[in-house]
Amino acid sequence: MTATSHSSLVSSSDVNGTNVYSRDGTHIGSIDHLMIDKQSGKVAYAVMGFGGFLGLGEDHHPVPWGKLEYDTTKEGFVTDITEEQVKGAPTRSDGWVTDREWERRTHEHYMVPNYWI
Repeated sequence: MTATSHSSLVSSSDVNGTNVYSRDGTHIGSIDHLMIDKQSGKVAYAVMGFGGFLGLGEDHHPVPWGKLEYDTTKEGFVTDITEEQVKGAPTRSDGWVTDREWERRTHEHYMVPNYWI
């Protein structure tokens, strides 16, 4: 993932495929794509592919953007999410269509502030 030397901005195409690690440095998945709020322009979720993460088969799950921190030394994101959090997350609807109630429950579940506030 690359950013300009004068800015913390990054292209969404550079985020897709970026690795995600646990706090202990274990690779847990990668970012498949981002979900961006049309009205605010804020990144709401990173849809992550978990390939065998702690017993999960390759599957995609939305993780609130606020749960990810970019680590320049790893050239990837670091998170403290757990297998239990991923498995217990509120069920999403097909097509990644969401509603505010689902978003509220998801942010509460992952214990991060709502991105729309």
